[in-house]
Amino acid sequence: MARRSPRTKRADVFHKRSKQSHKSISERELRARSEHAASRHSAEHGAGRGRSAETLSRNASLGRYADTRKRRHRKSVLRGVLITFLCILLSGGVAVAAYMFNINSRLTQGVDSSLRSVLSEASFDQPFYMLLLGVDKDSVRESDSNYGESESSYRTDTIILARIDPVNKKVTLISIPRDTYVDMGEHGQQKINAAYSYGGAAYTVQVVEQLAGVDISHYASVDMDGFAAIVDAVGGVTVDLPVAVSDPDYTHLDLPAGEQTLDGETAALLARCRHGYDAYGGGDYYRAANQRMLIGAVVKKVLASDPATMASTISTAADYITTDFSVTDIINLASQFSGFDIDTDLYSGQCPTQSQYVDGLWIDVLQQDQWDAMMKRVDAGEPPYSDSSQDFTAGVAGSVGVSSESSSSSSSSDSSSDVALDGNVIVLNATSTQGLANEVCTKLEEAGFDAMADNASVKSDTTTIYYNGTQGQARANGVLQTLGGSYAIAENDGTYSTSVDVVVVLGSDYSTS
Repeated sequence: MARRSPRTKRADVFHKRSKQSHKSISERELRARSEHAASRHSAEHGAGRGRSAETLSRNASLGRYADTRKRRHRKSVLRGVLITFLCILLSGGVAVAAYMFNINSRLTQGVDSSLRSVLSEASFDQPFYMLLLGVDKDSVRESDSNYGESESSYRTDTIILARIDPVNKKVTLISIPRDTYVDMGEHGQQKINAAYSYGGAAYTVQVVEQLAGVDISHYASVDMDGFAAIVDAVGGVTVDLPVAVSDPDYTHLDLPAGEQTLDGETAALLARCRHGYDAYGGGDYYRAANQRMLIGAVVKKVLASDPATMASTISTAADYITTDFSVTDIINLASQFSGFDIDTDLYSGQCPTQSQYVDGLWIDVLQQDQWDAMMKRVDAGEPPYSDSSQDFTAGVAGSVGVSSESSSSSSSSDSSSDVALDGNVIVLNATSTQGLANEVCTKLEEAGFDAMADNASVKSDTTTIYYNGTQGQARANGVLQTLGGSYAIAENDGTYSTSVDVVVVLGSDYSTS
């Protein structure tokens, strides 16, 4: 047994005496309190009742003292719980703040002062414009010494001008073809997707502002890997493809027509696929329509997801999306769009252009009058097209939301969105260009039509496709998609031959593609 030191013994004696002293004091305190209580009770109820301090037992006094101590203990515990809970809240607030700071840092990484300087100020109580870019960057190209991380190495495969209206809960997406030919000042006439390589996001914003005639207030970009990751984060997206997509040489897609759910990789490939639509002409136009459809599908899935999935999606997106929006901005904006319906509250369309082969280069030439009319509608909060026939990608590429003011565009009982690549077509040349009708006939015959060429009796500035009968309308849609562009479709009122399904009048605005 271990020996105890003198210091330990002295400590034990001191501790024992202290306890005895404390006990003695406590007993005197209790006796005094009991006598005081008895005296007060006697004074209140009268001495004649014969009650004194002796009648109050020590046990009763100790019981009341114990109750008092318990109440004080409960209050002490309650204060401790409240303080502890407050500490948890504070520590949770720090964690939330740290989480949001982390997300913000990742979201805004790459948004430099030059970009912020060209973005116009806007509040969430009025409509504003936002530029959405899809950059042709992925992990493979970043690791390639020919590309690297410099913005000058990349271009924008996807350019979408978005109008956001928080008050009326409306969103409009307008695709701008990447080959749209624009004036870039010191850089001369260039395809619009070259703006990114010349001056990054800031210069692209300025070029699109000049093209559209609007001020852009916000910006977001995503690369190809990022879009796939975001789709996977929401558990895939459901799309409806009007026609099968087969692209064995490039994206290697082989998708059947109809509704189906796509994973991230497949969705990203569909967003890049244009050669799968070579049979319809103008593959970039159909690809752009699919991109808008996919964006709508992602938004729809996010809005329907639970909070945990939504938070996870935002965290995933932060690794791939670059934007000037903060998490707080996103949350505030999302709260204003409560009840947003993709099918009715989202408008979708495409900048009207015509493909031309110039100096060994395919370019998209802006149709200025049509573009001005479209932007006037968009700026007024209306659908981009005045008539469903102007959306020539309908019935072939995917679609989302509303494209036109025409109610027939949403009706399944008519053939306004049906497409047929057969029937008889007469092509009338109403221009001064010799042999133009024959060139168009060749293209139509390659697509499956029986076509014949002739000259129109009068010249025309505009190209119009006329149809006879209900079947003729679907074939007119097929002719439009084969020719590309955004020419008007109208029912033949008897001015032209009624013995064929479709009559094409080639105006001076027509360009071969």
